[in-house]
Formats: sequence, structure tokens, C-alpha cells
Amino acid sequence: MDRPHHKFWPRRLPHSLTPPATSLWDNLDISARRYPEKAALVFFGRIFSYRELRDLAERLAAQLHAVGVRKGDRVMLDMQNCPQLVIAHFAILRANAVVVPVNPMNRAEELKHYIEDPDAKVAITTADLAPEIARACDALAPAQRLSHLIVSQFTDAFDPDAAGADAMPDAWRDWLLTRHPLPALAGGEVISWQAALDNTAPLPPLQVGPADLAVLPYTSGTTGLPKGCMHLHGSIMHNAVASSTWGNATAENVTLLVVPMFHITGMVSLLHSNIYTASTLIVMPRWDRDLAGRLISRWKVTTWTNIPTMVIDLMGSPNFDQYDLSSLVYIGGGGAAMPQAVAQRLLEQFGLRYVEGYGLTETAAPSHSNPPDHPKQQCLGIPFMSCEARVVDPETLRELPPGEQGEIIIRGPMVFAGYWKRPEATAAAFIEFEGQRFFRSGDLGHVDADGYFFLTDRLKRMINASGFKVWPAEVEALMFRHPAIAEACVISAKDSYRGETVKAVVVLRASHKGKVSEQDIAQWCRENMAVYKAPRVVQFAEALPKSGSGKVMWRTLQEAEG
Repeated sequence: MDRPHHKFWPRRLPHSLTPPATSLWDNLDISARRYPEKAALVFFGRIFSYRELRDLAERLAAQLHAVGVRKGDRVMLDMQNCPQLVIAHFAILRANAVVVPVNPMNRAEELKHYIEDPDAKVAITTADLAPEIARACDALAPAQRLSHLIVSQFTDAFDPDAAGADAMPDAWRDWLLTRHPLPALAGGEVISWQAALDNTAPLPPLQVGPADLAVLPYTSGTTGLPKGCMHLHGSIMHNAVASSTWGNATAENVTLLVVPMFHITGMVSLLHSNIYTASTLIVMPRWDRDLAGRLISRWKVTTWTNIPTMVIDLMGSPNFDQYDLSSLVYIGGGGAAMPQAVAQRLLEQFGLRYVEGYGLTETAAPSHSNPPDHPKQQCLGIPFMSCEARVVDPETLRELPPGEQGEIIIRGPMVFAGYWKRPEATAAAFIEFEGQRFFRSGDLGHVDADGYFFLTDRLKRMINASGFKVWPAEVEALMFRHPAIAEACVISAKDSYRGETVKAVVVLRASHKGKVSEQDIAQWCRENMAVYKAPRVVQFAEALPKSGSGKVMWRTLQEAEG
């Protein structure tokens, strides 16, 4: 059935596609056979060919098998962007196991959940993060602990003396160049990266395909701890291939990879789509505007998927005029709306139309994207390849006409299989609509007469700080572990740069009043949770507003904040 947006569909593309009936590992293996000497990754001047990337991933897969990893086992992967993350990600898949990607900003208190919930027995990390994982392990019961921790140093992947024009920012030198001692692991074994690769263990047969579990990224929500989203090889494969096709990608693409690969967008729309295409990935461990400018200029980057705040930051650099962005042919992203003025400047100065998209962890990144030739600004775009979406009344589930606000619902091969160990949450996340199973996004929006979707509000409580999703319930659950806190309610506060930031309204226990300051609580939060989640503002209150049933009325506090 034709929908209004089909008249804006790229004419060269079908409305849906048939993804390969192979595993995600096969994408790397095929690219390595087709383009063995082609640059797959570039990291501070160090080039990894496709052949080398595949061979290293196979060596690590053999090590994983040797320490007991079997089909369907979950392996935690906790790293900033670096070649080792890519090698480890594909090694886990080649070992027939499941990648559990973890935000490297998480601290020990948060990491316990990512070991315990997926029943992970093996984790792979970098030496700067390894002590946090060891601390998390120590705090778990012996039966729940990791048996093996594989630890890399950043300098396992590049030669600091050969970095040349890609020289790292001075502020990063200690972080990236220091070789940290390996921690002890209670009841388990710690293996260095080189020792893990220098093995003669046999490689197990590849046993996984489209219907097998591939990745288990975690997403938070309105209540409780984060939930694992079960994505099969098939759902990730679909959006990897669709992202590549939608962007007209070829093996000649040179892509700046700065969006974190632990995040679903970085994992699917960048890592997997570019490996499928056999493009070259220029890897940044984290954001730095002047390094980005230098890398785009030096490596003639053609494609850059980002968070809009990155573009704003780069264009605000005093060195911006020194950078050559003329190689860019595609720029886009999501996580936050691109300001109209910045989008206009990109168009006028570089002839680039910023392409915004929308998706969730549950939809393997894009469920919507703007057509590159017909984008609308501050817009989610149109339903992606093979995807159907509607706007319905969240109460009656009746489809609403253009312009009316309702909940966005989604179906397609990119939608996840359900929440790990959470059948009730899975059942609540889906509805039957027009005889088909649709996922409830929890986001409120409307569709215009052309079939383009716009986000207007959220059913779920969520704070969007520079593209990072912060779920108040998760922050509150962590805060309640502080002995001074009797009650806490987390809301958003306006922030001139991040858009929104995190604020906590706290009621202290009587025993701690006058002994703990707002700054003390904020500092404790920074030490015990990822920095983007930690409240930037803490405000003490005598009591929190509550409903007749005793529930905290967070909306009252949010409305008072403005």
C-alpha cells in the first residue's frame, strides 16, 4: 500500500529489502576476502587492513572458545571506541556468542547489573576501565562473578611515535599512552590482550545465523534497572544493509566514527553498515572538535554520522577555517534536533543537507530517516526501509489523522525480539494493530500530510543531555544507595549547551541533615555513576509532592522547573 511519504522516497531504492541470510560475522569475512589489503580501520595513524582485522578477530574468538565461551553465551564488552572494540565485537560473534555492549562511563555500582543480569562469565575491556569491572565483580556473589577478564592497553593498537598528523589532543595523552597494571579478579583469571591473541587454540565452527541472538544492548525505562534488548543477527543485519543502501554507500566511503560503538547507532549504522560495505572507518575514541577537523581534512572523510552538538562544537572552533571539509558528501545524525541556523550554514557553506533520523535501541537504530534528497529539518523523517509506523491514540490505539499528536508505533524486521528475562515487559511493549504486531515506542509525535514524522513529547520519563538518554528512575535507584538520601526525584533542567541536564530534588534523612551538602551529594553521584547521568544540580527539599496513592508527582517538580 502506498503511503504519502512514498512520493519523497529515493527513486533508486526499493521500499523494502531482503537482507543476506548469513551471520554478522560473514560480513567481515566476505569484506576481508574481497578487499584483503584495503584499510578497514585507522586509529592515530595506524591502519588495519580488512585481512588483519578478520585474522585478529579469529584469534580472539579462538581464545574465547578456549576459556569456555559457547554458542549463545553472553560476553560483556566495555570499551571506548578503538580498534580493539571492533576486533572484540566480531570475535564474540565468531565464537557464536552474544555481545553485551556496555557504556564505558559506567562505574562499578552500575556494572554489577551488566555482569549479573546477562549471566556474563567473560568480559573484554581496556586497562583504564578494568579496575571498575574488578570492583563490580568483587561485590557480587561468587556464583555470579566473571571467570575471565581480557584486558587491552590502548597502545596495543597504535604506535604513539608514528601518530603524525593525527596527533592526539594533549589532554588525552596520559589516558591513551599510560599502560595500566592489570587488576586482580576475585575467583577469576585476567588475560592481557597480547596473551589472548597469541594462542594456538582451534577456531570453533561457525554455528550462528539470522535467527540467533547476536547482541544484547541495554536500555533503561520508566522503572527499575536497564533491560537487555534481544537483537538477532537478522535484525542487526537488516539495518546495517539498509543504512548502507539508504546512504548510497560504496567501498570507497571514508567514514568518521566518533559516535560511540556501545550505542546502538554507532554499532549498527556505523560499525556494521561500514564493515558490510567494506568502507574505511576513521576511529575516534571520544569527541574532540579539533581532532575531528584534522581527521576529516587529512583522510578526506566522505561520510559523518554524528550528534548535532558535535557539528555545533566543530563549527565554533577558532581553528574551523583551517579545516578542509570539502570531501564530505553526507552528514547526518540524531539524538537531538539540529538547530535551523546551523543546518542552513551547512547548506550554504558546504552544500550539505543535514539528514536527521530516529530510532531506539529496540529498533536497531533507524526506524525513521529523512530522504537524503528531501530532508525536513527538526524532523524524524519517514519510515525506514521495510518499516511501517503509525501515530495512534495511546489509550484507544486508534490511528490518528495528520497533525494530531499520539504515540508512534513501529513494525519491521529491525524490531527486537523482546527484553531479556522480562516476558511481562516484552508483552507490554507490543500491541496488535491491523492484525500485525507493532512495538510501542513510548514517544509522542505527529505525522504531516507528506508522511513525515515529528517528535513532540515523550510518554516515558527521559532526559536528553547532548544526545545521551538519561532515565530518571535509574538515576534515582542509584541515588537511594547513598545513606543520607531518604527520597530523590530526578527531573530535567535547561542547559544552554546540552539542551537538557540532570537535576535531583533530594530529601535527606533526619540523621544526616546539616552534615551533608548538596555538593557532597553531587560529588558522590559523579563517583558512582556515569558522568552524563550524574545530576549536575542537586536541590534539597523538606518533602516531595505526592499523589493520594503515595506516588511522587515528578511532573509537578518538572513543571515548577519550567
